Amino acid sequence: MTDASAGLHVKSISCTRGYRDLFSALDFQLRPGQVLRVEGKNGSGKTSLLRIMAGLAQPLEGEVLWQGQKISHAESNYLEHLLFLGHRAGIKYELTAMENLCMAKSLHGSKADNGIEDALSKVGLFGFEDIPCGQLSAGQKRRVALAQLFLTRASCWILDEPYTSLDVVAVAMLEKLFDEHIDNGGMLVITSHQPVTLQAGEQHRLVLPKTQLEPLI
Repeated sequence: MTDASAGLHVKSISCTRGYRDLFSALDFQLRPGQVLRVEGKNGSGKTSLLRIMAGLAQPLEGEVLWQGQKISHAESNYLEHLLFLGHRAGIKYELTAMENLCMAKSLHGSKADNGIEDALSKVGLFGFEDIPCGQLSAGQKRRVALAQLFLTRASCWILDEPYTSLDVVAVAMLEKLFDEHIDNGGMLVITSHQPVTLQAGEQHRLVLPKTQLEPLI
């Protein structure tokens, strides 16, 4: 993975939690059309790494670059291209599914040809548009968050366990969307305790606490 100025560069970062070193001198690059699958046991630092990549946490050492600039210096440009979904759904329970996506759309922009109702329909929430999210099941809450993927123009998706609480039909739907995103020049970083079956792009795997990428054939 080369040409750091074209995408995301995790440059020699180290991370500790408490008195424990999670990883050190971690260095890799992610370019358009590439997938990075981050794997490892619970507590190995997967979520910490993704939060650092998204700019939500700071490494002990090293830095993260977007198009050759530190993400702290390129914050507005980076955030324009970034969609991060963490363990939690990241939605407001007092708002409806429609209202949550309206808020996300105003913050992140949206694809001109994909409306909110269409996005909710694609994730299986047709008819649930006006129900407060606090009344939805765990899987439905997750689908509200994932509906953002059908709306966003962001090129770099960082997804922490996106398959949580989803059935096999929803997982297959997501993987088709991931393939389309990569085929269109997007970038994807993903963790999952479930198998990830993607066809598109140049795929790499990082198994923490290792510090080197492995190509996936």
